[in-house]
Order: sequence, then C-alpha cells, then structure tokens
Amino acid sequence: MRYVAAYLLAVLGGKTTPAAADVEKILSSVGIEADAEKLKKVITELNGKDVEQLIAAGREKLSSMPVGGGAPAAAAAAAPAAAAAEEKKGNFKIKIKNK
Repeated sequence: MRYVAAYLLAVLGGKTTPAAADVEKILSSVGIEADAEKLKKVITELNGKDVEQLIAAGREKLSSMPVGGGAPAAAAAAAPAAAAAEEKKGNFKIKIKNK
C-alpha cells in the first residue's frame, strides 16, 4: 500500500509515469526503505495507466460491495437464542421458588 501511495504522490507532484527512483525518493523521505521487488511490481502494474481511471474503477468496485451486512444478521439470529436461554433460566428460578 505504501508503494501505491508513494506512486500516487509522485503523480500528484507532476510525474505522469513515475520511475522506481521517484517512488524510492518519496519513501526514503519518510524513513521507509523500499523493497526492490515490491516496487518493481507496483511500477510494472501501474506504468502506462491513467491513475484517474484506476481510481474511478476502484470506487465503482467498492460501491458495489455490501458494507457491514453480516454482523447485524448474526446478532439478530443470536437474539432469539439468548431470549430462549433467559426464559429457561427464568422458568428454572420459578420452579425453585415453587418448591
């Protein structure tokens, strides 16, 4: 992620197609030593592509993903089970009082 961020910073700085040296310079300015293999992969994947279009495509993909749908459903399913357990516990207490 840091390599992509540095690449995007280089693009914002005016480089249309940043080189590995540009990204390394940005990373080293904040004390990060660049891994040559990871950096090469990022440069290879992004080289020649329009960053604006990549960001737009990423936003489109993210907007189609459901957000947080699983947790409320799981909590809703657990609620009746908890209520049933409380009822049993409540009945147990009532039986003890009746003795």
